[in-house]
Amino acid sequence: MTKRISIETPIGPIWVEEDDGAIVAAGWGAVYAPGDTPLLRAAAAQLRAYFDGTLTRFTVPIRHGRDDATGRVLDAMQAIPLGDTREYGDIAKEVGLPAQAVGQACGANRIPILIPCHRVLSATGLGGFSALGGVETKVWLLRHEGAAGVLI
Repeated sequence: MTKRISIETPIGPIWVEEDDGAIVAAGWGAVYAPGDTPLLRAAAAQLRAYFDGTLTRFTVPIRHGRDDATGRVLDAMQAIPLGDTREYGDIAKEVGLPAQAVGQACGANRIPILIPCHRVLSATGLGGFSALGGVETKVWLLRHEGAAGVLI
């Protein structure tokens, strides 16, 4: 059974969704009928620690549910360490897809922050970001993670 919880963060409320023992979605906004499970509490605690600057890697089980080309891109994004970035072209070479397909997969990411699509940049700039606040939220996340060098 699907359940959700939300937390307040410096970039606004964020919700996470659990289904069958894994985090399967996340997004921007508050949940008004929150669920309460050990996994949701752990995910909320890890997100709070991330925003407090004390977490460098999410360890809650995450399942994006894709076993296609998009799934390969999501796996590659999930492997980008905090404080690092990759270009669409780098991931494209890694997974054997055109850079445009990587950008589309980033836009289709259903678990932002936990699968860090904000760490993927274009060769000529930041690229897009589908979060509330758009690119400004992406910039905030990159600065928070210490990846601000790419912004200068």
